[in-house]
Amino acid sequence: MADKKTFVLRIDTQTYEAIEKWAADEFRSINGQLEWIIHRALKDAGRTVKKGAEKSEKPKKNDQA
Repeated sequence: MADKKTFVLRIDTQTYEAIEKWAADEFRSINGQLEWIIHRALKDAGRTVKKGAEKSEKPKKNDQA
């Protein structure tokens, strides 16, 4: 199982309630929904970290040689 970091997230009540409803609609916990949202946003932005990649490795913006 992958190591997971713990952190505090402060969001306004309306945002929390929207995430809570979305999570319930998809039968996820709020935490699970937030992880899914973040993962999807990273994937859409092309910023996902490949499994086995070095932590210090940064994605290349332009791969022109």
